[in-house]
Amino acid sequence: MKKILRSFITALKIPDLRKKFLFTFLVLVVFRLVAHIPISGVDLASLKSLFARNQFLTLLDIFSGGTLANFSIMALGLNPYINASIIFQLLTMVFPALEELSKEGEYGRQKLNQYTRFLTIPLALIQSLGMYALLRNQKIVTSLPPLRLVSMMLTMMAGTMFLVWLGELVTERGIGNGISLLIFAGIVGRIPVSLGQTAMVLESTQVFNVLIFIAMSVGVIAGVVFVNEGARQISVSYAKRVRGTRMYGGAATHLPLRVNQAGVIPIIFAVSLILLPSMIGRFFEQIKSPAVSHFAASLVSLFDPAGWFYNICYFLLVICFTYFYTAIVFDPKKIAEEIKKYGGFIPGIRPGKPTAEYLNRILTRITLPGAIFLGVIAILPSLARQVTGVGTMMIGGTGILIVVSVVLEIVKQLEAQLVMRSYDGFFKK
Repeated sequence: MKKILRSFITALKIPDLRKKFLFTFLVLVVFRLVAHIPISGVDLASLKSLFARNQFLTLLDIFSGGTLANFSIMALGLNPYINASIIFQLLTMVFPALEELSKEGEYGRQKLNQYTRFLTIPLALIQSLGMYALLRNQKIVTSLPPLRLVSMMLTMMAGTMFLVWLGELVTERGIGNGISLLIFAGIVGRIPVSLGQTAMVLESTQVFNVLIFIAMSVGVIAGVVFVNEGARQISVSYAKRVRGTRMYGGAATHLPLRVNQAGVIPIIFAVSLILLPSMIGRFFEQIKSPAVSHFAASLVSLFDPAGWFYNICYFLLVICFTYFYTAIVFDPKKIAEEIKKYGGFIPGIRPGKPTAEYLNRILTRITLPGAIFLGVIAILPSLARQVTGVGTMMIGGTGILIVVSVVLEIVKQLEAQLVMRSYDGFFKK
């Protein structure tokens, strides 16, 4: 903590870094102001009640930066952009043209970002229509005439693109990743509300439970830092080559294999799938057939978020998706080919296929603790609620994971900036 505070204090003393901090702060202020401009015709009290019952909407609200619960003009938040980014990450592994484009440095990155923005527009329109249908079925909004419905969809799409623009401005001119910072601001902005709700309903007998909840939160933060920073360093050596009268190569470096390669993506995949049965069950509950209604009620009861079956399935799905997404973002065969291409080798391991098998074996082993940790993070709100009985302070393990990851990313960027400015002796332990 002292290291982080020293990083921020020293960075504020540098004029150009101070300007970046000020610019980032102003963008976040604009974001929070616009987040409170609501779309007309929505019963906000009923909307908050719906969010309290639906974990999937709660997760979407996290990634929207807290704008969905208010149903503001940025109600969709960054969800369409995040979905488009995930789609292009998957497509890059399938289509060689996109894979080659991703290797073309800054030009390739800009082209992929442009394609991602293009895909965000239709996804935002589709999600806005789906959100309207959901709220209409819950009788939170009334049926709208076609022209007004199109206007609402365009407004929500424009709000999403405005958020994407703000995020890219922060990335280019501010500190940290702009998209992550906007999500971070939305999560942190809800903490005072949660504390206020807890203070209003808190009884003297629950004080001890609140202390337990705080201790659990501190433990989760420490765990997130430990797992996010955890990596297995694989030694890679490069053979010496003689060209003319000069000798090249002979250096040694390390290939870091992170414990958590997938980040928060497996939780997004898993929660989308685990909530599907209950959503289907609620749809079939409206059918007037006794057999179908009984089956739907059983399905909804079985996948109750407070039940043990739901949490076990959720936990196992997170583990499976962690391995799945890790296999997508890290291909041992390609890494082994790249090492061999530049004359490198892992000491004691032959180049080529044996190197790929070695990397795959190591990655499979170190991914398991990361997957288990993500699974615990996913079911943490339910566990904390059952242990402490406090339901108003549920920011969620996913939110904590995002907040801590963003803070660590900003600190690393500050360290890099300060090192570039010859502050070599500043980060002594």
